[in-house]
Order: sequence, then structure tokens, then C-alpha cells
Amino acid sequence: MSFLQLKIPPPVYLLTFAGLMWGVNAWLPLLHVIADPWNRAGLLLIAAAVLVDFWSLGLFFRAHTTFNPIHPERTHALVTTGPYRYTRNPMYVGMLVILSGWGIWLGSLSPFLLLPVFVWVLTAMQIIPEEKILEQTFGGAYRDYKAQVRRWLW
Repeated sequence: MSFLQLKIPPPVYLLTFAGLMWGVNAWLPLLHVIADPWNRAGLLLIAAAVLVDFWSLGLFFRAHTTFNPIHPERTHALVTTGPYRYTRNPMYVGMLVILSGWGIWLGSLSPFLLLPVFVWVLTAMQIIPEEKILEQTFGGAYRDYKAQVRRWLW
């Protein structure tokens, strides 16, 4: 699968997993626990995650560096402010939160079973290859950043 690393844009993973979550909810719902109107709380979670994602993106623009996850070798600056103080991947954490909000909106427990798979796939296919390139590009500065800030939030 390494031939697919850095080839699929992360939003495609997001949309793919959102579709899978919908399918699992429709065909294999486990314990429908969040009914209307309470499931609308998922929309608030999605909105908050989108705001953090745009904030994170804006920091890349401010640093005049690429935000293109397919070409991390084009990165010219290491962004470590804002949400990057808490996680090295706030946009990916945002995607996970979006999927969590989607799961709440769907209402059953079965969609949540796919969230660890999403984390694993994104880590293997996107984050680890990005980290290797950033370490080659920024050397000790990136290693120091890695030592201080978690990949996800845990």
C-alpha cells in the first residue's frame, strides 16, 4: 500500500469514510442512541471542526508555505502556532471531529467503529510520509517540534 502514500488527498479519505459511516448506519445499525433533535449536536461539532480547519489553513497562507498534503516537499516554513501548538495535524484532527459529528448526526453506534480505522489509514497513508519529508526538510527543528507536540491529540 505504500505506493498510495501521499497520492490520495485527505478530503477524499474524509468523504470516503463519511460514506462508509452512512452505509454502516443504514445497513448495520447498532443501538440507535442519539435521536432527533439531539443528533443535531453533531452539526455543531462539524461546524467547530471546519472553523479549526480553516484557521489552520490560514496559518499556512500567513507563513507563505504550501498546504498541499500531496506535496509536503514544497513546504518552506514550519507552522507551530495556533492549533499546531497542541497537535501536529490539526486539519486531520478536524477531519476526525467532522466524522465524529457525522456519527452523532447519524445516531447509531456503528458509524463510530470506523473512526479508529480512519485514524489508522490517515496516519499510514498521509501523516507518516509527511513527517519523513518534513524531518528531511527541517531537520532538528522538526524533530524538536515532534518531541513537544503530539501527532494527534493523544
